[in-house]
Amino acid sequence: MPKPSADPLSIDLHDQPGHLIRRAHQIAVSMFVDIVGTGATPIQYAILRTLQEKPGLDQVTLAQEIALDNSTTAETAARLEAKGLIVRELLPRRQRRLLLTPAGEQLLAELVPGVHRMCDAMMASLTPSERDEFMRLLRKFVHLNNEQSRAPRGGKGG
Repeated sequence: MPKPSADPLSIDLHDQPGHLIRRAHQIAVSMFVDIVGTGATPIQYAILRTLQEKPGLDQVTLAQEIALDNSTTAETAARLEAKGLIVRELLPRRQRRLLLTPAGEQLLAELVPGVHRMCDAMMASLTPSERDEFMRLLRKFVHLNNEQSRAPRGGKGG
């Protein structure tokens, strides 16, 4: 919580949850690049991992699964297709069904060990009980504030 100040208009930037969340995101992306590498971005990894778990998702459902707006999902999927990592099959009503290619499966297999190392490194400075509490609170924060996102997970009302 922000500390009370004698000046009612003063608030320490480093006590603001939004600022700290932005900094945590910067750190997470930097650690992803440093540890996992540059074979995929964190968003590309999320798409590949979700398609591995749920092959054949349509692009709109994929966007809802990873809480990303439809246009960013479409642009990222097009880039992954151009790299030969996924195929996008046109469905009725202009939807697209997405599937990993063998190259996408291979890249994912190469990325996952680094993702595990990154997760371990991110949490290394916390005790096991702090890790559990941090993840519990982070999941709770995201769940309770899902509808505030520009791209809520599961879509509006989901």
